[in-house]
Amino acid sequence: MKSKKHIKITHPIEPLFNEHSRALILGSFPSVKSREEMFFYGHAQNRFWQVISSIFKEPIPKSIEEKKKLILSHNLALWDVIASCEIVGSSDSSIRNVKVNDLNRILSLAKIEKIFVNGKTAKKYYDKYIKDIIGREAICLPSTSPANAMWSLDELTEEYKQIII
Repeated sequence: MKSKKHIKITHPIEPLFNEHSRALILGSFPSVKSREEMFFYGHAQNRFWQVISSIFKEPIPKSIEEKKKLILSHNLALWDVIASCEIVGSSDSSIRNVKVNDLNRILSLAKIEKIFVNGKTAKKYYDKYIKDIIGREAICLPSTSPANAMWSLDELTEEYKQIII
């Protein structure tokens, strides 16, 4: 059996924020589907957009423009911890040779009050590479990935209510 090969990939998606953003949500690194779509949480089975729309009692966004509007209209910001890495497909466990994003791009322009990470992989790399640089803790929320089947949609939604500022 042939083993899958690590591929070096640079994060292709710009951060989503504006000067009104107060809560920053960081994933680890975009999945293959997100990279193809060129936007965050692009996999149809990822529950991120269901959770966010439920919290704010809004329709689930379909287009990238609708997703951007949902995030920005509720003073949120989105990005990922990792700027580039070697990865096999979308497998977080395969990530190696990490370089992280410079969060000051967001923190210097928005008054971010809370930083959240979507899942344990994002938390691991945030704590390892970013926390000491910016001197801020990140609150770890359960992953909205379809791989995190332990959490129901209702449970995820309840946990994600912390992002409301």
